[in-house]
Amino acid sequence: MTVRAKDTARDPARSRPVNRNPAEAAEAARRRMDDPAYRVETDRRRGRGAVSNPTGRYEAAQREGFDDGWNLEEELPALPTEVIIEKPRTIITKNDSPDIGYDRSINPYRGCEHGCSYCFARPTHAYQGLSSGLDFETKIFAKPSAPDLLEKELRNPNYQPATIAIGSNTDPYQPVERRFRIMRSILEVLNRANHPVGIVTKSALVTRDIDILSQMADRQLAKVAISITTLDPKLARRMEPRAASPAKRLKTVRKLTEAGIPVCVLVAPVIPAINDHEIEAILKAASAAGATEAGYVLLRLPHDLKELMRDWLTEHYPDKLNHVFSLLQEARGGKDYDAEWGVRQTGVGPYAWMIGRRFETAAERLGMNKRSLKLRTDLFRPPVKETGQLSLF
Repeated sequence: MTVRAKDTARDPARSRPVNRNPAEAAEAARRRMDDPAYRVETDRRRGRGAVSNPTGRYEAAQREGFDDGWNLEEELPALPTEVIIEKPRTIITKNDSPDIGYDRSINPYRGCEHGCSYCFARPTHAYQGLSSGLDFETKIFAKPSAPDLLEKELRNPNYQPATIAIGSNTDPYQPVERRFRIMRSILEVLNRANHPVGIVTKSALVTRDIDILSQMADRQLAKVAISITTLDPKLARRMEPRAASPAKRLKTVRKLTEAGIPVCVLVAPVIPAINDHEIEAILKAASAAGATEAGYVLLRLPHDLKELMRDWLTEHYPDKLNHVFSLLQEARGGKDYDAEWGVRQTGVGPYAWMIGRRFETAAERLGMNKRSLKLRTDLFRPPVKETGQLSLF
């Protein structure tokens, strides 16, 4: 089998997936998964979330398999994780989205080795000329200069403090953090500056930094959100192959709360016909572990993530593929996804309404979300730049 390039400019349907009814889209997904150039062999992708590695949406050429007659069988090695050092000029990213609770964030890494099949950040790898599929979880960009850049930006006389969100795109505590320790260094900078931070993660590695986070929490400067998608370890292993197990995440919630660190649990994403039946059970387990706040997000499928999710369902739950997308389209105004602010997180229509009411009822019954912790900004002090003379004392 040989792979050749195909000009996607001549075939816009390949480079821009169109919105189709669930049955037609399911059949297209099955045909794609039969293409050896599209589907990656099971042995090579063991331990990974995506089942394919389609060409990035901005690339000029698309890979296509064809039989060259040689019939050579070649055993290829398992896909390794490659870490690429990125050297950004700034580290605080600003946003003006009206439906999220922060206006700035830091992303210590691009891509995520957790390999969550549903991750809405996958399409961002296209900006690097890479695939949203397996490239996203095997080619990780690390930013070791982030702590130094952060200090510099916090020293700017025009800087006005507000909560910095970390983990809103990719997980800051993914496996490579054990080696690079970028997140810990960022927290050290924020702690010295008395700057508020909100963290989103599904990794137990966050407990490594309890010493810093508990100090910040004492001054009302830190809170952590733990994402729990399912309590079923088998489903978790299929959806989130390199993330912490559900049981370990609940233990993480307990450790953080026992250390005095406020914890919110995110039931995210809610995937129709896959994990939507677990909303109440997840909230109950999270509350028992000490979480006092909770949120949820309906599955988001921007750009080519629509097709990646269809591929994943074709591989693991082919009998549910049509049903999942039928419910999603019901909640997205007839489309696979609607990026409109205010509805992209929760959807619209009867199914979305039911999910919202179930979540709210369960949270209220458990006494969650009675108050939302507001982090302090009045304690902020810009980091002091150390000079050669001061370092003598």
